[in-house]
Amino acid sequence: MPATDTTHLRTAPAVEIRDLRVTFTGGKRPVQAVNGVSLAVQRGEVVALIGESGSGKSVTLRTLLRLHNERRSQITGQVQVAGHDVLALGQRALADYRGKVTSMIFQEPLLALDPVYTLGQQIAESIRRHEPVSAAQAHQRALALFERVRIPSPERRLGAYPHEMSGGMRQRAMIALALACKPQVLLADEPTTALDATVQIQVLLLLRELQRELGLSVIFVTHDIGAAVEVADRIAVMYAGRIVEEGTARQLIREPRHPYTRALLQSRAHGALARGGRLATIGGSPPDLANLPPGCAFADRCPMAEDACRSTQPDAVVLSPGHLARCLRTDATAALASVI
Repeated sequence: MPATDTTHLRTAPAVEIRDLRVTFTGGKRPVQAVNGVSLAVQRGEVVALIGESGSGKSVTLRTLLRLHNERRSQITGQVQVAGHDVLALGQRALADYRGKVTSMIFQEPLLALDPVYTLGQQIAESIRRHEPVSAAQAHQRALALFERVRIPSPERRLGAYPHEMSGGMRQRAMIALALACKPQVLLADEPTTALDATVQIQVLLLLRELQRELGLSVIFVTHDIGAAVEVADRIAVMYAGRIVEEGTARQLIREPRHPYTRALLQSRAHGALARGGRLATIGGSPPDLANLPPGCAFADRCPMAEDACRSTQPDAVVLSPGHLARCLRTDATAALASVI
């Protein structure tokens, strides 16, 4: 038999999303939460999704695990993760896929973890669901994971319930659970939002260290552009269910070309407040996702908008290799790119 060509398997992205659309149909009007998102994440790469609440970041992330109520949502497009056609998986295959191929760190571990089982029991159960190991072996794996995420007194903490741990320790336990079955892709849904600033930095550094050590592909959701810069190789900025700008962290910080990206950067506290100035804000409100405008969804809040912006949906403009923006005014934003 001729040898099988596996070149495409080595070079294929770990995650490839094409024209993803998610509409929630459970309310009085359909809500278009995700509107044509396309994104690729390479193997061993960290991509951050950033934007305001309601921009579609978490909805996109949860679609990768098929966590939406399928009776109350319509999902179209293509989602390929490590060779798996996620939207086509049957229930048994989906159960095998979750945790083993792709796992998630949730925003609030106290709600995500089961309150009636110890942390050790929950991690051991996950390991035994996907691998043929004994209870003793699963316990030892759980202990090693607690040591890896630097939980003090790990043997004793394995016997603790979620409510008995501090917020930072719970989040570390959540990371250990997400890594328990050695996934290829890790999804992190605002994993530091509920933590104080010092603990946030510790968790971010831990995630980045583990990602490099294990060669994980990571999609990191946050509304904090500063956190995104700390951990991400590339950043995708979302607004009203669409990716409006995408590029490396360096490109977006040094040359933001979408007015929304610029507004996010200008609204960071450390710049204006350190100089004794006023904190910049983004005027207006995000659009109604049940009644999206025909043109750019940011037009009513954009100081650079023209009449065409309100009637024409902008296509992606490639600004440089790996850097694109969906904006009709990229000519004007180029002159402002270095002024933040």
